[in-house]
Amino acid sequence: MKIHYIGESSSVLNTFIAEIRDKKIQKDALRFRRNIERIGEILSYELSKSLSYSDVYVETPLGKKKIQLSDNNLVLCSILRAGLPLHQGLLNYFDKAENAFISAYRHHPKNNHNFEIVVEYFAAPEIENKTLILADPMLATGQSLVAVYEAIKKYGTPKELHIFVVIGSKDGIDFIEKHFPENTHLWIAAIDDTLNDKGYIVPGLGDAGDLAFGQKL
Repeated sequence: MKIHYIGESSSVLNTFIAEIRDKKIQKDALRFRRNIERIGEILSYELSKSLSYSDVYVETPLGKKKIQLSDNNLVLCSILRAGLPLHQGLLNYFDKAENAFISAYRHHPKNNHNFEIVVEYFAAPEIENKTLILADPMLATGQSLVAVYEAIKKYGTPKELHIFVVIGSKDGIDFIEKHFPENTHLWIAAIDDTLNDKGYIVPGLGDAGDLAFGQKL
């Protein structure tokens, strides 16, 4: 797996990461969603440098100009519900991309810290031989992304596979490296060292879905 750690170099990205982590600022759900969206935009710009391009001619009022435009067939797939603000950030830059959505959540059958990932819903266009981007803001244990990938690959094999993450743990990254194809690209804004006994990222930011959309039952 090729890891693109965008937060490794200081930039305006630091501001957005700091605000989604800050326990006072993150209480503003509107601002939290917007910051996740802006991080998605930054990751999209960085990924765009790796796409394939072809020459086209654009006709202006005064003539023609040759310019290179991407010819990748993109499919953006977000994991519900926390992935929605990140998805919007991708759409802001890849506005002609096709869209897919998949659900994944932690199920605690014994009401303890042990859980399994349940995938119940998938709506997508054809993904065969296209550039697939999987978007999930938090990469904790990595089990959700692997479960989602196992569900999706039954419907086709993308030509390229990219993963977008806002904050990930080192354990989660190590886990998905073992389960995704070697040529997968991970685009990530921030990396934290540890997980707690509940499998949440520390220091992380809390539950991204709850912060964006309110607490769930």
